[in-house]
Amino acid sequence: MDVVVIETPQLGDRSYLVHDGSVALVIDPQRDIDRVEAAAADSGVRITHVAETHLHNDYVTGGLVLAEKHGADYLVNAEDDVSFSRVPVTDGQVLRIGRLSVRVVATPGHTHTHLSYVVTDDAHDGGPEAVFSGGSLLYGSVGRTDLVSPHDTAALAHEQYASVRRLASQASPDAALYPTHGFGSFCSIGPASHQDSSTLGEQSESNHALTDPSEDHFVSELLANITAYPAYYAHMSPLNAAGVGPTALDVPDSVDAEELGRRLRSGEWVVDLRHRVAFADSHLDGSVSFEYGRGDNFTSYLGWVIPWNQPLTLLGPLDEVEKAIRDLARIGIESPDAAVGPGIELLRTVAPRHPRASYPHGDWTLLLQERAKEDVVLDVRRPEEFGASHVKGALNIPVYALLGKMAGIPEAKIWVHCATGYRASIAASLLGRAGRDVVLIDARFKDAADAGIETVP
Repeated sequence: MDVVVIETPQLGDRSYLVHDGSVALVIDPQRDIDRVEAAAADSGVRITHVAETHLHNDYVTGGLVLAEKHGADYLVNAEDDVSFSRVPVTDGQVLRIGRLSVRVVATPGHTHTHLSYVVTDDAHDGGPEAVFSGGSLLYGSVGRTDLVSPHDTAALAHEQYASVRRLASQASPDAALYPTHGFGSFCSIGPASHQDSSTLGEQSESNHALTDPSEDHFVSELLANITAYPAYYAHMSPLNAAGVGPTALDVPDSVDAEELGRRLRSGEWVVDLRHRVAFADSHLDGSVSFEYGRGDNFTSYLGWVIPWNQPLTLLGPLDEVEKAIRDLARIGIESPDAAVGPGIELLRTVAPRHPRASYPHGDWTLLLQERAKEDVVLDVRRPEEFGASHVKGALNIPVYALLGKMAGIPEAKIWVHCATGYRASIAASLLGRAGRDVVLIDARFKDAADAGIETVP
């Protein structure tokens, strides 16, 4: 048995191609199925089965399209209410895929109908085994339980405790563990680790879901760690239940200057992908900054901040626009328009007569030297980050809530910061778009105290 890991760091998820050298099972594929197909081609195997661990809340699956394209069986929980044809599977069912034996294990918790899969290579006596746990047992913790309904959160947390313990008993301690979430995904919760691989045995010794002898204590700890998750999650599970067709990943023809100017003047969302400092120095008035290529935050925060299902135009170099279109397709943002060009030349060519805008930027020293008494320091980190430590007197509005709360910010110069500068750059562009007097603090929060900024607690 070979397992090919297909990483999607932009969402903190993994998909898997599991094969015996001839035929393959794909587990939890992302929307851009060409990556899976390339992995299958490289391995010289035929995709005969595609399986979902659950109806995903953080991305649009490519499972249905992949299965239909390859004539593969599409394995989805029989209890899931879906609008497409699938091969319904149930707890305890065993499927044969070449020389692989695949056992279905019900593991409710992340969702009510969550499944895991225990795969055994029957060519070897007693193994090897692999456990594909989706959003159930993760490295160091478990999948969050609050995505279905606030009324179900506590009950699902109790189910999660029981499920992961049952799953751990379904295979040997040496079985490799392959979760879908937990690599930066907002679907994970609790003290998830940053390791790249693990086994059931290792998790039995280190994962709090398996080491905590008190179910009530585990649940209370899990619920205490629940944090906000991206707004676009609300649309993912319904899309997946309805069944989503193929997506277009090609870069469209660039919009002309006149049309781009019209979109900006009418208040449409024009997203500039350039570096945040380049944006601050000069950008098309009315555009917003979602810097591409700095970490893996672009997809989640764009889908979180910009209202759902709004016309979207991407502004940036061709390679970044191309990657951004792929990233956004994974969360159901289809075929955005684009205005393409290299670097600062982009502004000179795509809308030469449209007015430019800019705002100051600097580090903590600039704040220390130039902040007036009436100025506002706006911290756009999440509330739990703010609660741990913040600039004395700062106002906290998470970047994902800023559009709805901007009117409550006092009329004064606004110095905006986050942990690294990325979220602050989004917030600064939103404030600038609204005509507010803003300064971007492009610095790490952990350096604020050393720069002389008073922080509490």
